[in-house]
Parts: sequence; C-alpha cells; structure tokens
Amino acid sequence: MVSVGERLSSARGRAFIGRDEELVRFGEALAGDPQAPFAFYVFGPGGLGKSTLLRRLADDARAAGRLLIELDGRFVSRDPADFEQAAGPFLDVPGTVLVVDSFEHCQWLESWLWQHFLPRAADDTLVVLAGRLAPQPQWTADPAWDGLLHVTELEPFSEKEARSLLAAAQIRPELRERVLRFAAGNPLALSLAAAGSTGPGSEEIWAPSADVLRTLLAGLIGEVPTVAHRRALEVAAQAHSTSEELLTAVLPEEDTHLLFSWLRDLPFMESTHRGLHPHDAARGTLAADLRWRAPNAFVSMRRRLAEEYLRLLREAPEERVWTVTDELFYLFREVETLARLRTWYREDEVHDRPLHPHDLDVVLRMAEETEGSASAELVRYWAQRQPQAFSVYRLVSTGRIVAFTARLALPAPPDPQDLATDPVVAAAWEHTEATAPVSPGEHIGISRFSIYPERYQVPSRVIDLSSSRAQAESARARGRAYGFAVWRDADAWSVRVKGTLDDTGARPRVGERTYGLFSVDWRKVPVETWLRRFISTTVEPLRSGPSPISRTAFDQAVREALTHWRDAGAFATCALMRARLAADFPDPVEELRVLLRQAVDDLAGDPRGARAREALTAGYFSGAPTQEAAARRLGLPYGTYRRHVRQGLDLLCENLWQQELHGPR
Repeated sequence: MVSVGERLSSARGRAFIGRDEELVRFGEALAGDPQAPFAFYVFGPGGLGKSTLLRRLADDARAAGRLLIELDGRFVSRDPADFEQAAGPFLDVPGTVLVVDSFEHCQWLESWLWQHFLPRAADDTLVVLAGRLAPQPQWTADPAWDGLLHVTELEPFSEKEARSLLAAAQIRPELRERVLRFAAGNPLALSLAAAGSTGPGSEEIWAPSADVLRTLLAGLIGEVPTVAHRRALEVAAQAHSTSEELLTAVLPEEDTHLLFSWLRDLPFMESTHRGLHPHDAARGTLAADLRWRAPNAFVSMRRRLAEEYLRLLREAPEERVWTVTDELFYLFREVETLARLRTWYREDEVHDRPLHPHDLDVVLRMAEETEGSASAELVRYWAQRQPQAFSVYRLVSTGRIVAFTARLALPAPPDPQDLATDPVVAAAWEHTEATAPVSPGEHIGISRFSIYPERYQVPSRVIDLSSSRAQAESARARGRAYGFAVWRDADAWSVRVKGTLDDTGARPRVGERTYGLFSVDWRKVPVETWLRRFISTTVEPLRSGPSPISRTAFDQAVREALTHWRDAGAFATCALMRARLAADFPDPVEELRVLLRQAVDDLAGDPRGARAREALTAGYFSGAPTQEAAARRLGLPYGTYRRHVRQGLDLLCENLWQQELHGPR
C-alpha cells in the first residue's frame, strides 16, 4: 500500500524542473562521495523555488534511507539552545540530514551555526540551508570551509525550463508567450500564472488576476512596512532605475534616505551605477498590482516621473542627459507610438562609445556590406569631417563592434563641399530652403547613418540608444532649427514615425540605393512639447476600428503561426487566428497559411530579404526537424542562419502588420 506521503513525493518528483547541478551535488553527498560538500546553502529572492528545491532534496534524502530533520526559520526562537534541541539527532545520529528553510528569519544564528553547531555534527551528516540572504562572506572565504560548503544563488528559469513548466501544466500554446513575458522566468510567477490560465476565457487579453498578484506580492516581496514604503516600491516598479535623488523628487514629503536604504536591502533588487532596479517578475507584479488596484495612482506616478525626467533633460550634466531620455521613453514603453519605434531588445545588449581611428576599418566594412561602396565613401568623408558625431556600438559580453551611427550638426549657411559630396545632406538643406530657411547662427541636426548589419534599420537597441542621444542633443543644443532622420525603407518608416516626424517627400539616391528623409522643425515645436506629445499619443486606426491585438502580441503570434504552419490542427488554435487578417478570409485556417507562405516568398523582392526568405523557408516550411538542421540544409553556420532568421522575422512581421492595419495589398 502506497502512503499519501509517498504519493506526494512521487508527484513532486514528476513535476520538478531544472536545478540539475544542485540535485547532482546533493546526490553525490548522499552517496557518501568524500569530495562532496557537507553543507549546502541556497539563497535568492522570493519565488525562485528555494522551498520547492528543499522539498525535492528532502524527498531524495528519505529515498536514500536517511533520517531527516526539517526546520522552518520562521518558527525558530532566538535562543540557540532551542535550535539545538530541535535539531538534536543531527549531533548524535550518523547520516542525519538537516534541512532549514526560510533561514533569513533566523539569520542571527548564522555565526553560532558555523562556529559552534555544525562542527559538532555526527558522522556522515548533511545540512541544507535556504533563505533570501547570501551567507556572511567570512564563511564562504574561510579556507577551512573550502570543499565543505556549497553555495548556490538560485537564478530564474531559463526559457527552455519555463516553457517545460507551462507545457507540463497544459497551458494553451496561445497563452504561453504572454505568461512567459509576465513571469520573466520566476518559478512562482510561472506557476501562479499557469494556474490562472487553464480555464476558458479571453486568451488574447490574458492578464494576472488579483489573486495571482496578491500571492505574488506576498511571495516575492513579503511584508511592506508602511504606505510610504509601498509608494517607494511603486516608483521602482515604473522607473528604469531608481536613485535616492529620484525618490526625493517624486516623493518629496517622505524620508527618502530611509526608503532607499530599505529598497536596496530587498533581495529582489539589483544595484547598478545608475541606481536600483527590481528583478523582472517583481517589477511586473508591482506595476500590474498598482494598475489593477489604483489605476489613477498608477497614471499619477507615471506623470510625476515623466516631469522629473523632463526637468533633468534641461538641467542634468551633459554626460548624463541621453540616459535621461532613454529612461523617459522606458517609462512609456507600452504606448503604441513608442512600440512602433523603439524596442528594449536585450538578446545582444550593447553600449556605445566614441569612434576611435582604429575602429574606422570595421565601420567602413559594415557600411559597404549594408549600403554599398558609395555610402561607405560618405562614411569615410564624414568620419574625417565630424568624427565626434559617430558612435560605435559594442556587445557588452564580448566587446565586439556590431553597429555604428552618426549624428551630424551642420551650421548655416551650408558648406558647398558637403552639398556636392552627400546627396542626403543636400536634400536636407533643400527642404529647409523650401519650407522655413535656417538663419545664420542656427544649425540642423541629421541622424545620417544607422548601420547595424544584423538588424539593419529595424527597431533595435542600437536605434533606441542613438535616438535617445539625438533627442537629448536637440534638447540641449542652442540654435538647432531642424532635426532630420534618414531611413532606407522609407515606406515602413513613414508609418513608424507618423505623428512624430514629417516625411519630407525627398528620396535622395546614394549609389544604387534610395533613402527617405524625415524632419521636425524645432523652432515650431520645442523639444519638451514634442516629447510630451510623443510619449502620450496613440496610433489612430487606419481601418475600421483598431486591431484586436497589440503590435507586440501580433509579432509573437506571427512567430507562433510559423512554428505551427505544418500542423493545420495546431495552426487553427494559434493567436494569429484572432487577428483581423484572419477575419478577412472565408476559410481562415487554410487561407491564412497560404498568406503566411506567400508573405515569406515576397521577402525575396526586398534587397534585404533574399537570404531571410531562404532561412525562414528552411526553418519553418521545409520539414527540417530543428533549426540546426535547417542551417545545415542551407550550408550556413548556425549563427549566420539565426541572423538571417531574425532579419526575416522583423521584415515579415512589419509587412503583415501593415496588412493588419491597412488591409491586403
């Protein structure tokens, strides 16, 4: 007869995901490996699965026939004698395994534990401690404990592990991407969101319920001492990064030194040179809870933060001002106008640096690869004329240069040599003469080059950072009359910048390529006014009523539909079926599949899309069992293949989104 405890243990084992290294090391210790640790210390923010891991380790200890003692730090008194009495067999019975959960609640015992209790352990015993706080550094640095102590800081689940959890929970495929974005790999958030997503309902507008948010707040954050502390959390939930100065500016009536110190000590907060920011799951939970609980307060806090960023834009030191613009846009990252133009894409995080002479060969090679030799010669020309206008973007992880941009400042009257050399700059000056001429003492700014070969002229982190710098420079510059932006795909960018920049109609030609020129007259619209309008406007629907799904959800739905293209049954349940595209068809499943295939084939007509079309066809339509197999089929290195797939997906989503808004071409 199987006991209830055995059935529970078996169920936990089947549902357990990840944490392979911890299980292996603990298994070695249970087996008596002399090189295995004696003490295991697991720590991390709430919701990362510490208690779940401890229950699994306890089950393994029972299965190995070990005597098990389980203590909860929340119920341990401050008297070491009480702890010693509760854990008595650990000192007397060989092979005992002591497990202490929620150790942060009895952290005051730590020094006594390392110095007086653990050294008296019986033979072949093991101890596992888990809490939100890291162990005191003197124990991890003590050579006496080297080899005996194994410390693990739990991380969020990888995307693969998170998907496995949702699949095991039988979450409908069309809901998984939304749940994944909300949970950000946090196991508790994933489990709770999954539990609230299994019944029938409106899939496309899924959002965490009040019960889910309440449980997450308790699990991730714990007890919040006062209303002031909660308001400080709400600032941190919306701001990109929170400094003590920012808290003081938006909560002037509070003791912000005390509040900032409290925020900094929270286990789910990370510190950077720009301030504090919460882990993604905690940020999302706090913001969603405030938006649900007090929508007016949510908007009010966002407005306070925006006004503070605008003040800093006027007054901050020069070296900081562009980051202020970036933080302002981050605050409104879900506004549709911004979603068309900017992305907080983190797959390849980059940082920008000034152009150095030894970077020039790489920059010229990138320009020739993406825009041809004529454009590369113009890059050389402007790098000699205005080297300070160039920014080079390197991967944070490796330092490799992946992109560059150039933001030129050109005084009136224009230099005849510039006009004769660069058709784009000549077109910009022609536009000013035809609309509102630039007076002596004034100048124009032009974002002349934006070259990122792996994500060429589609919204990317490089464009985010360059735009922030351009807008910050415009806000600070004296005498700036116009701002110009230059894009290769004029039709796509005219839609993206609608309401923020004007299409001049000019289409200057460089070599074999034509460019679109977009402008704003800063003399008519001050930068602060433009920014306020930019971050608060939404897209006017261009068909009868708005799309039933957001742009972000639409892009994800296209990716999901490609994944299920060869399985008509799975395709019929994908999120793209709820887009307006599907409503246009009498037989939506089959006709949408045909449209998707045709849209991929149409990429071959775009100069940037031939390789992308081949990659998407091999990866999704050819029957290749894996993406690696598709790369081999094309004879491409996997990294090159993935780059073509990313560019193809960007182009495909943009083309289909235009059909979603405007109707079939």
